[in-house]
Amino acid sequence: MSSATEHIILSNNDSEYKLPERALLLQTARDSIKFYLEHNKLLTVSLNNYPEQLQHNRACFVTLHLNNQLRGCIGSLTAYQPLILDVIQNAYSAAFRDPRFPPVSTQECPQLKLDISILTPAKPMHFSSEADLLRQLRPGIDGLILADHGHRGTFLPSVWEQLPDPVDFLRHLKNKAGLPADYWSATLTIANYTAELIS
Repeated sequence: MSSATEHIILSNNDSEYKLPERALLLQTARDSIKFYLEHNKLLTVSLNNYPEQLQHNRACFVTLHLNNQLRGCIGSLTAYQPLILDVIQNAYSAAFRDPRFPPVSTQECPQLKLDISILTPAKPMHFSSEADLLRQLRPGIDGLILADHGHRGTFLPSVWEQLPDPVDFLRHLKNKAGLPADYWSATLTIANYTAELIS
């Protein structure tokens, strides 16, 4: 069994993916990063070699940590390709295309901790004010997509671990989208989604 299996912390309860599938997703994400480091090109695979569940179109984010610090996070908000291909693409992008960080090095690769968040389709939220929006938020459950006048940002549900207060969560999300923390507008849109975390 791959080393990735030893680090899976999600139980089978309420999980859409079985333990072998989750182990395979984690190992494939790691393989994607290693393959690019060794061959300077994206890993290619045959879909027929993977369980049917991983061939369905799903959106995911891949998050990298090194020494308990964020080292990269890239993902898809809409499902446009098979999950296993989305994992390969986003693992590569998190390691080498996140503009906040230099590319992952060969020395760093074995020390990376990988998380995969598999997203449900986003649904528009309906609210009459910021206070109304805040009342609707479900800490630890909701991922949010905020957009207004060309500004856009998202926070995965896992971000609640660092920002457990809904007010702080929303303010930081506005900042991420390039807006002031106290920004509010009648045209502001918020969509929410949930995610299955594989870690």
